[in-house]
Amino acid sequence: MNQLSELTAELFKALSHSVRIKILYTLRNHTELSVNDLKEYLGLEAANVSQQLAILRSKKLVKTRKEANNVYYSVQDDTIFNLLDASKVLFNNQLSGMQQFLGDTAPLLLVFVMVTLIERFIPLIVTGK
Repeated sequence: MNQLSELTAELFKALSHSVRIKILYTLRNHTELSVNDLKEYLGLEAANVSQQLAILRSKKLVKTRKEANNVYYSVQDDTIFNLLDASKVLFNNQLSGMQQFLGDTAPLLLVFVMVTLIERFIPLIVTGK
């Protein structure tokens, strides 16, 4: 059980950066892309994309295929999308509950709370606090 907890924490650490999650979503929609492709889709520097891909690759979340001078990245196991989809459902459920509590009086507060949850949820899971 302890080893499973450690492995789970390592997985969530790999997912604890928004760029890595954006990379996974982009690869979901495009199947296989190079660093330059990802750079264009995400509007980021190639070095930043490469750094985040290296972390995803070290955790076996993405795999590579080399063709001539190009390296193409793809998702190693599509099961990761079940986890990402579950997180969307979780956030939606939390927001629905808050919306019922707040009623129609505070839509801006709801947006603030949503952003805060997204920014803080995954790091809290990783640290267990």
